[in-house]
Amino acid sequence: MAELKDEIAAYDSMRGDLEAKFLGRWALVHDRHLIDTYESFDQAAKDAVHRFGRGPYLIRQVGAPPVSLPASVMYRPVYADNKVRV
Repeated sequence: MAELKDEIAAYDSMRGDLEAKFLGRWALVHDRHLIDTYESFDQAAKDAVHRFGRGPYLIRQVGAPPVSLPASVMYRPVYADNKVRV
């Protein structure tokens, strides 16, 4: 299983090709492979959680600069009726 830093490195290695073909779409990278691109972050996140659970995986908008968040910010899924909400 890849770590998030591996997913970021894989995305960076694909960046040129992704920007040429999928500019503005949302890319889902898991286990160092491009899984698919999506029209919205929500679509990418729902598919990622459905396929891979808690991850790690990378969702990034193609062409957008990377976002840096403080360490105190963490994504926590909301669970209801044994299903993950995104």
